[in-house]
Amino acid sequence: MPITINQLLNRPLVRYLIVGGSVYVFEIAVIVIAQAQGASAVAAVTISYCLGTLLAFLFQKFVTFGDKRVHHRVVIPQLLATCALVAWNLAFTLLLTRLLDHILPTVVTRTIAIAVTTLWNFYLYRTRIFKSTDNPVY
Repeated sequence: MPITINQLLNRPLVRYLIVGGSVYVFEIAVIVIAQAQGASAVAAVTISYCLGTLLAFLFQKFVTFGDKRVHHRVVIPQLLATCALVAWNLAFTLLLTRLLDHILPTVVTRTIAIAVTTLWNFYLYRTRIFKSTDNPVY
């Protein structure tokens, strides 16, 4: 029996990849626009990364993992954990960009960084950052 679209969308990994793919397209557009305006590769990636991360956090929290909790006791730790993850991902992304800037286009370098960080981000979002407790008081 074929899998329906609703069955696919009920899977967090599928929603995660759809959200991530949408944010990817957004980030690539930002890189292209920023570089067309004279930004360096590292500056363009930094701008796209920051904007994409904010957009991704909101969509991953509310859409992918269905975490509707907005109480400060929930959101503040999530934001702090996400900021730590973002700092790590940004450092990794910029290092990769710096290392590969002379041999690959910036868009390709960013794509590689996204592929790598996607794996550890999904795991951490699902098991640590957006994991709901059995007692969702907030």
